[in-house]
Amino acid sequence: MQRIFIVVVLILYAGLLGAQDSWSTLSMVTFKTEFDPSYGMEIKIPTLSPVVKAMEGKMIEVKGYIIPLTGKKEQSHFMLSKLPQNMCFFCGKAGPETAMQVFMKDGIKVPYSDDKIKLSGILRINENSVDNLMYTLEQAVIIE
Repeated sequence: MQRIFIVVVLILYAGLLGAQDSWSTLSMVTFKTEFDPSYGMEIKIPTLSPVVKAMEGKMIEVKGYIIPLTGKKEQSHFMLSKLPQNMCFFCGKAGPETAMQVFMKDGIKVPYSDDKIKLSGILRINENSVDNLMYTLEQAVIIE
């Protein structure tokens, strides 16, 4: 009974944090470094908190900066970063928990902007493949 109570509290907590500041919640991850023989180098293996795991498949809101995949033009699939492009994960200044790939609902294209945008969408979590980002936002729509 106590275990069920704890799980319910974690899910409710994840919902509250997700609505307020998704990046803070999504940063509840630790990493261990392991050598991967197939890549011939060390890789970071994430361990997500139960609060983050409870967000899987849930609608979240997130503010961030567009990191374009194909130039600074309209795109329906792009990266969203907690930090501006000069400080983003891909520039080596932040961790993988600060970026997510975004797929816009109905393929709607979003014009590039240097300004922060706010999106809502369904969170998908990847804990296993180092070839993909940890977080994906599907069916995303712009709210601000």
